[in-house]
Amino acid sequence: MKHLNSILILISLIALVACSPTPSSKSAADILGNPEYLAMSFGGYREPTRDIVPTVEQLKEDMRLLSAMGVKLIRTYNTQQFGQAKNLLKAIDDLKKEDASFEMYVMLGTWIECQGAWTDNPDHSKPNVENNMAELNAAVEMVNQYPDIVKIIAVGNEAMVQWAVGYFVEPEIVLDGVNYLKDLRTKGEIPAETWITSSDNYESWGGGSNAYDKQGLVDLLEAVDFVSLHTYPFHDSHYNPAFWAVPKEEMGLNKLEQIENAMIRAKDYAHEQYIGAKTYMESKGISKPIHIGETGWATIAASSYGATGSKAADEYKEKLYYELMREWTAEEGMSCFYFEAFDERWKDSRDSLGSENHFGLIKLNGQAKYALWDWVDEGRFDGLIRDGKSITKTYSGDEAALMAEVLNPPTIEEVGILEITTKNETRAPGAKVEEAVYVLTSQIMDPSSDKTMTFPNSNIKLNAWEGTCGIEMDLEGVITVTTGTGEWWGSALELMGKGEDLSAFKNGKLHFEIKGDTRATFNMGFQTGTFAGGDQVNNGQLIGPNKSVNVSESWTKVSLSLSALDNGANWKDVTAPLFFLGDSNFDGKEIQIKNIYYTID
Repeated sequence: MKHLNSILILISLIALVACSPTPSSKSAADILGNPEYLAMSFGGYREPTRDIVPTVEQLKEDMRLLSAMGVKLIRTYNTQQFGQAKNLLKAIDDLKKEDASFEMYVMLGTWIECQGAWTDNPDHSKPNVENNMAELNAAVEMVNQYPDIVKIIAVGNEAMVQWAVGYFVEPEIVLDGVNYLKDLRTKGEIPAETWITSSDNYESWGGGSNAYDKQGLVDLLEAVDFVSLHTYPFHDSHYNPAFWAVPKEEMGLNKLEQIENAMIRAKDYAHEQYIGAKTYMESKGISKPIHIGETGWATIAASSYGATGSKAADEYKEKLYYELMREWTAEEGMSCFYFEAFDERWKDSRDSLGSENHFGLIKLNGQAKYALWDWVDEGRFDGLIRDGKSITKTYSGDEAALMAEVLNPPTIEEVGILEITTKNETRAPGAKVEEAVYVLTSQIMDPSSDKTMTFPNSNIKLNAWEGTCGIEMDLEGVITVTTGTGEWWGSALELMGKGEDLSAFKNGKLHFEIKGDTRATFNMGFQTGTFAGGDQVNNGQLIGPNKSVNVSESWTKVSLSLSALDNGANWKDVTAPLFFLGDSNFDGKEIQIKNIYYTID
């Protein structure tokens, strides 16, 4: 009986061990959205080029540091173009063999690009077959070699977003990669628990411009296991700072209150982009989990985000953003692959102050930035090193010295208004505008109190094309365009949602008041279609010296015949109700315009 009891106890212990969860038993479903498995975007490159690959030992140091931070899921970007992914998986495997309790899982990124990427003639409708298949097949090899580590494969990193003009692809190309991997999964040629996604900008997932609203995107949403969405309020503190600037009602607050409110608005801005993508997906009858595949805040920057720009970059703001994003995504049950763990200097090797080099929570010299100071005090990093250096605090832990370099966000008066937010929320996107007057901005008309008038159906972005000129609006509704001086310049008032159906106005007029000191000649009118979609049309006429409309230093009322501007317009898809494009004599001076509206006759 004594021996029988011993045998029963032994059997029970064996059963208990067999049933107990082990690190290798976790699946993507177990990990994603689990607050005990913090996610992080990871690049371990120390040098100004990715040709110098971190060693396995260096990557083991990084993984120990991330583990100390509570991170158990990391995201990578390539498989075979550079050697980090191979070394990284070996490093994690070694650590698991050294310590059975060590956990680190990987969302393995594959780089996807178009035919002719990085040349003068990219073909965005076709894939770079050789590169893309090499990336995918390397991922297949890696997930099969390390099934206990690689739990997710992402087909592409910002591969579909159309501002990536050097390499972006149409959604069908990403879909082909996703289906290729899913087919292998069905056949049992990669682990059945492997989840497949693509990691891309919120607009690429339908959360912004209607230029992305294509059947290929709908099919991709149907195919992926979840959506990995990128959102960067930091970048838009320069490009679209309506949310960032201190509003008039907060100008009396102290410095820290202004900054904290701005960072809350930044988090809310990210949330709005998430909601935009979620709403788009649901409008197509699709329900998939969404996780934040990338977001972050740089701590050092030159002109655009530094002291002469949006004043966004510093360690105090990074700490607030990190904490706000972790709190929000945890409440939503989402993972957030925060960008990023460590600074990397290859991202902008020509400019040491380039913001892309400074998104890390830990500097290249092993100093933990302000977001991690408390963890240094707690001893989380005791005994850990990076390249022979212990983890210490930036600014030698002098909080006063750090705060002395923190700048207030600019006020709304300083940055100007770059987004017109008055809109008609009752008209369905794309529905025909039936009212007789369509008002962009006016000091004299109020569509909210007159049923014969209407505003656009979405916000309007004041967009300086590729930074070639300046454009902003003041609090009185006057728009100022500072003409460019380079090889070309242009800007527009662009609808941020679906294009408007202004077919009722094609025989009407465009009205505005204009003045300025420029002697430039420029094309002015409206745009239909989109550049990325290949159907954009500039519908306008030349304005300037010796033209029928000139710019003087006094306000002049102008009415242009819309039929005379028509250059093959698709009146059902007016995407920019007003644009400016330099023609000659680029002098860097100003055009001012106000009271802009369309009439049917």
